[in-house]
Amino acid sequence: MTPAPFTVHELGRPDSTDLSGLAELLLDCVAGGASVSFMADLTPAQAQAFWQGVADDVRAGRRALLVARDAAGDIVGTVQLVLAQPDNQPHRADLAKMLVHRCARRCGLAERLMRAAEALAHQRGKTLLVLDTVTGGDAERLYARLGWQRVGVIPGYALWPQGGLCATTVFYKPL
Repeated sequence: MTPAPFTVHELGRPDSTDLSGLAELLLDCVAGGASVSFMADLTPAQAQAFWQGVADDVRAGRRALLVARDAAGDIVGTVQLVLAQPDNQPHRADLAKMLVHRCARRCGLAERLMRAAEALAHQRGKTLLVLDTVTGGDAERLYARLGWQRVGVIPGYALWPQGGLCATTVFYKPL
């Protein structure tokens, strides 16, 4: 099987077109049932506002944003590194909001995004990454396969987009 032609790169200065693409990606993931901090009634305006806040953090150096684009240039995946940490944790970053559009799943894109995020964190001098993910989901299996260490499960941590509690699994990875 030939891998799909995706490019993964850091977005240092997201523009309005990028923010619209990211908002569409978020809306698709939430509509598909992903528990990524938003409920099923997420509106395009709310999604756009979320990404505007991320863009502000990127421009301020508090966050790094990676995106994956398909052959047409559309954003079909993303992951963030939260670089701004407390004074006693400058060596650490949080990996957040890894999203892959439903049309781009099952072709290795999530792994490419993860490997790019790990490499970028290392370039930025980070030696430890942490993340949390829905327990029992595809992402949990991916992280374990990529060498992330499972810390444990927190039951009832968040809500599914349609309602109902879900557990989260916490992972870390030394770089």
